[in-house]
Amino acid sequence: MLLDTPICDFGWKAPEFTLKDPDGNSFTMSEHLGEKGLLIMFICNHCPYVQRISKRLAQDTQSLLDEGINVLAVMSNDYHRVQSDSPENMKIFASENDFNFPYLVDEDQSVGKAYNAVCTPDFFGFNAAGELQYRGRLDDAKMMDASNRVPELINAMHMIAETGIGPKTQSPSMGCSIKWR
Repeated sequence: MLLDTPICDFGWKAPEFTLKDPDGNSFTMSEHLGEKGLLIMFICNHCPYVQRISKRLAQDTQSLLDEGINVLAVMSNDYHRVQSDSPENMKIFASENDFNFPYLVDEDQSVGKAYNAVCTPDFFGFNAAGELQYRGRLDDAKMMDASNRVPELINAMHMIAETGIGPKTQSPSMGCSIKWR
C-alpha cells in the first residue's frame, strides 16, 4: 500500500534510542547527532520503493557522511512476518548496495513508533540540537526527468548542516507501509 508521510513538525525533538545492527553492534542515536546534524532513515529490504533508490541512497548518503553529516538507517518491519527483512537479509541487502551507514534492527518496533514512521523510505533530518528540520523524500519527483534530478534530501541536509534550519517547502516521502505486528 502506497503511503505519504506527514509534513515536517519543525523543532520536534528526536527520541533517544539504542539499536543493534545485524552483527550485534549497538548504536545510540545521540552519539551520532553530530555538529552538522543527523539523517535517520526508515528503510527495509523488500520495499520496491527502497529497492529502486538503494544504489542512489548509498551514493547520496556517502556524500553526506564525507561532509560530516551522520546517517543511521532503521528497519522497523516485523521481519518474522516478512522474512525478506530479517537481520541476515539486511546484511545481504546492505552489502549488495554498498551501504556505508549503520543499518539497525528495530526488533520491538519501538523506535518506528516513537518517530511515528509511516512508510519505507521515511526520511528524518535533524539539526545538531536534535530538532527535526526535514521530513520528506529523496528527490523532488515534480522536478525530475530522466536526465535531471533535484536531490531534495541532500539539499535539505546541506541547509540543516549550514544553518540548523531545514527548507520550509518539503515534499512528503512515499512508500510501502511499515509492517507492524
